[in-house]
Amino acid sequence: VDSSAVTVLPVPRHHGDFDPEALAEARARTGTTVSVCLPARNEAATVGHIVATVRRRLMERHLLIDEVVVIDDGSTDATAEAAAWEGARVVAERSILPEVGPGSGKGNAMWKSLHVCRGDIVCWVDADIRNFEEHFVTGLVGPLLTQPEIGFVKGFYRRPLHGEATGGGRVTELVARPLIALLFPALARFVQPLAGEYAARRSLLEFLPFPCGYGVEIGLLIDTYERLGLSAIAQVDLGVRVHRHHDEPRLGRMSAEILRTALDRASRHLGTDLRQPLGTFHAS
Repeated sequence: VDSSAVTVLPVPRHHGDFDPEALAEARARTGTTVSVCLPARNEAATVGHIVATVRRRLMERHLLIDEVVVIDDGSTDATAEAAAWEGARVVAERSILPEVGPGSGKGNAMWKSLHVCRGDIVCWVDADIRNFEEHFVTGLVGPLLTQPEIGFVKGFYRRPLHGEATGGGRVTELVARPLIALLFPALARFVQPLAGEYAARRSLLEFLPFPCGYGVEIGLLIDTYERLGLSAIAQVDLGVRVHRHHDEPRLGRMSAEILRTALDRASRHLGTDLRQPLGTFHAS
């Protein structure tokens, strides 16, 4: 869609560029408030460690984060209990804006989180990260606290798979990145366009639509680019991310939702509706 691929992204930063104490001082100078939010469904095994790390290191030790919020999206395990035990404010997705009717999917939980998170900056991290450390947050909020021209920050990382050093991110490499290269080439240098770890200013997020399902990441990236341009988007190397991997049927559903979201955005430029019914079929 954007045939001009000459615009160069700002040089990617590294999480090690951002010292939490210096960021806390920058936050205090500007009076900026920061929320960390975890949309979670059945992540009892990992959510507690993430919450505890944020609370102890970034709320109590460094005074960088104002709150950690978990949006419990219909969990049937002890996700809510584990998160609350470690100090998160846990809010059930179904209790937020009940008057608008039911929603579903990750994007819905994230959109609703804006109505309960109080921060000027909202930093989302996935609740299934097994090797979570504080730099997953400091790397994301760092550019927003130190560069006023930045409005949106995406994380990227190396993703091990089944004991191999690389190989994770199959939907990213097989669907999202080729799709972006074809339809939105100015965004092709984003390493992890589907990363669930990103942060943005509330003043931007309140003007963006949130696709209900797994298309939320690619949708927010494209919409931010169209609203603010590349110069307002940063990407930060977060090192290695270890998490739970999905099976192929679920990856197929994720791919369909991502395709639909990207085609919806492309349709706005081409003046024709590229969205067609997307179905998958399996031999019985």
